[in-house]
Amino acid sequence: MPLTAQDLTESPRPRGKGRPRTVETAAPSLVELLNLVRTGAANTRQELERQSEFGRAVVADRLTMLGDLGLVDESELGTATGGRAPRLVRFAARRAAILVATLDQTAIGVGVADLSGKLLTEHHEAADLTAPPAELADRLTALFRWSMERHAPQGGIWGISLSVPGAVQGATEGDFLTATPPVLPAWEGFPLVETLTRDFGVPVWMRSSVETMTMGELYAGAAIGTRSMLFLKVGRRIGAGIVCDGQLYRGAHGAAGLIGSLPVTSGGRSGPLDALAGSDMIQREGLSAAQDGRSPMLADIQRRGGEITAIEVSQAAQIGDPASVAILTEAGHLIGQVVATLANALNPELIVLSGSIVQTNDILLAALREAVYGASHPFVTRDLRIIRSQMGSSAGLVGAARVASEQLFAPSFLKEWVMQGSPLAHPAFAALQDRLSQTAPPPPPPRARTGQELPR
Repeated sequence: MPLTAQDLTESPRPRGKGRPRTVETAAPSLVELLNLVRTGAANTRQELERQSEFGRAVVADRLTMLGDLGLVDESELGTATGGRAPRLVRFAARRAAILVATLDQTAIGVGVADLSGKLLTEHHEAADLTAPPAELADRLTALFRWSMERHAPQGGIWGISLSVPGAVQGATEGDFLTATPPVLPAWEGFPLVETLTRDFGVPVWMRSSVETMTMGELYAGAAIGTRSMLFLKVGRRIGAGIVCDGQLYRGAHGAAGLIGSLPVTSGGRSGPLDALAGSDMIQREGLSAAQDGRSPMLADIQRRGGEITAIEVSQAAQIGDPASVAILTEAGHLIGQVVATLANALNPELIVLSGSIVQTNDILLAALREAVYGASHPFVTRDLRIIRSQMGSSAGLVGAARVASEQLFAPSFLKEWVMQGSPLAHPAFAALQDRLSQTAPPPPPPRARTGQELPR
């Protein structure tokens, strides 16, 4: 086969025994071929040659390098189609693992995922994010170590990905965090990211819970194969995740989808959607209905010493309590009015709702559907599906894993470490580790035990 121009520019330089290939020569083609395999765009040498337009010799050489680095595997044969069976090229997703965590207002979840973003194990428990951040960091670290013991990764950990309640600014392709962003007031001044980076020796990424849950639905939930989607999380805050052309849209500073700040009007009152349709409003209106006798069911809960929360109101609505039904219906209509505007602007294929309020009753979902279908253009709603999420709390963990996977193998990040076979060799991360080691704080004084033991 004659040499092509691509062969001349991409073939490795002649070298003597033991002479290494240089990053300048091999890294760009290694990055392209690895990502073609990782994303499933090509899984044989012939497909890689065709997709990349690299010559046969280049593909063979680079696959040998990737195999030596433990990033691809060619041990499996494919199906023969008239000749010799092709050797399949597979991404070595178990080469290492990713630690993931979701931090919600009332719960914490942790898990271990492989390098493809597939969740291997998960654990969820109640938590309070208003507690001292040092306690949160201790618990998170303990759960991470416990998870690693349960599912010990052969190649170690390559990253940590966190899903948090608030919007996370910036974060361009491949960028890991070097300091804790101001996500929650309680974290102000506490170096959560720096602590995790120092304790585990890996890069840390962070995204909002709405973004990670959107990605979880997109890659492992109801939205698999969907090109355009709106994801809604309904709780104290109401947020939207936006998928356009199969990709999560984050906006200029990572703040896309903050629909809870949009103004709405209900019963003569005006205010942000969060205040008039979020779980705080549902709880407040439910308590009022219990106290003034409009809801005997909620009044009975209160009389027996129970607390009236948004969940109690949602459950009461599900079994037919008129006052609770009215509260959930009003919230659904208000959210639906905002979502209808988004639907008319974006024309999504699918709208997915999540959050404990949505999971515990059908009233809010039905009211939202009514508002969206009633206020949207017929072309927008012709094939539009509006459904409840089936992933629950797992969506955030799956999405967090996908964040880390995509960041680890982002071309601009990957090219800096692929020749060494590990992202821990990335120059920027190595520099961060050196800086953190030089500024390591003295050991903290022992804190009182919280009584929280590790799960069995």
